[in-house]
Amino acid sequence: MPMQTFTKSERLSEKIALDRLFQTGKSFNCFPFKVVWKEVPEAAAPVQLVISVPKRIFKRAVDRNLVKRRIREAYRRHKGSFYESLGEKKLHVMLMYTAKTLPEYKDVEDKIISVLERLHKTVIS
Repeated sequence: MPMQTFTKSERLSEKIALDRLFQTGKSFNCFPFKVVWKEVPEAAAPVQLVISVPKRIFKRAVDRNLVKRRIREAYRRHKGSFYESLGEKKLHVMLMYTAKTLPEYKDVEDKIISVLERLHKTVIS
């Protein structure tokens, strides 16, 4: 699977899987993200991801979509080493953006790197 893409199989969209993630998943905060994750043996990709930007924080859809685009791009660029470090483990992950300001891409990229590092430490231990 190419590492510089973010394909449909890497997106988590099944309602049952999302419900299970919220009910039994583990979480941590890494400002400006809240990360909910769960180890699953039957995932289609090493990591299936869902990105959430609440309407309560950003009323305008263009702002929510901009934040989601920046998060997706940063994740896409930095997921390769994270996938390699996971080995055979498979995860469902939700990234929820919680800050009240529109972020610059560089800030999002730095935070995504730290989120992936922390998630790796949490999953491996």
